[in-house]
Amino acid sequence: MEKISFVIPCYKSKNTITSVIEEITSTMCDLTQYDYEIILVNDCSPDGTFKIIRKLVKENSRITGINLAKNFGQHAALMAGFRHVSGDIIVCLDDDGQTPANEVGKLLEKIEDGYDVVYASYEHKQHSLFRNLGSKANSKMTEVLLGKPKKLMITSYFAARRFVIDEMIRYENCYPYVIGLVLRTTRNICNVLVNHRQRKEGSSGYTIGKLINLWMNGFTSFSVKPLRMATYFGVFSSICGFLFLIYIVIAYFLKNSAPVGWSSTMAIMLLLGGVILVVLGIIGEYVGRIFMCSNSAPQYVIREIVKNESENKDEK
Repeated sequence: MEKISFVIPCYKSKNTITSVIEEITSTMCDLTQYDYEIILVNDCSPDGTFKIIRKLVKENSRITGINLAKNFGQHAALMAGFRHVSGDIIVCLDDDGQTPANEVGKLLEKIEDGYDVVYASYEHKQHSLFRNLGSKANSKMTEVLLGKPKKLMITSYFAARRFVIDEMIRYENCYPYVIGLVLRTTRNICNVLVNHRQRKEGSSGYTIGKLINLWMNGFTSFSVKPLRMATYFGVFSSICGFLFLIYIVIAYFLKNSAPVGWSSTMAIMLLLGGVILVVLGIIGEYVGRIFMCSNSAPQYVIREIVKNESENKDEK
């Protein structure tokens, strides 16, 4: 009998996580061909979410609770959960009920068909306009920089075979980016259509700052294309400058004059100066992240792990 490991990062979900667990439990009662476990990773939520997780652990021996020492972000929380799974297939979903746990069978069917990773896709996403725009930008970024297939939709609701997760957790540097780790492990990936629900309460934990940091993690940790693009643009600017210099020399000898103009000169200087600063910023991001990784900055720090007393004592 294959075992399913559900990994759920939790942040400000004290009023929603219980219903998500109930839905998983009732759904798995119908999928009797699978055993299952649930890993709840509290990403230092300030609203008492871990108290609810403690209660759920006491009530259900299949649940393990992990409490992180500070807020490390969704992807770091997933990596923490991945290192504590024991299942053959790992399923990741959200803690707010928007990703339908009762449709996990659709993802598992595709896994059984031979796919390594199956992402849920949505016909109508019930996120805010800001979050949807952020998702589209992230999709385009992964497509250009990480080689994501154009038609593949990447979401937070997915199922993966154990060997994929085992390869992903070999990545021990700070700034994990789950999508990049999946794409560099396998391309045997597909989508399956599921419903996407309205958020029951609260708002997304992703601010514009967190989204930018997430994108930076993606292209600085798993791609050198930004550096190559900067190089190409530098070569292009140099060629343009050289051609303009030739034009000035020819104009001077043929017309006995050369182009003048303080405004155009300043505009070119500002443009090139801005380009130089952007390129330096990109290089600085790479160097800074290399420095952080060489300093062994952690992906996450676990404060506490709780399991059902009938099986294991609390680990701390």
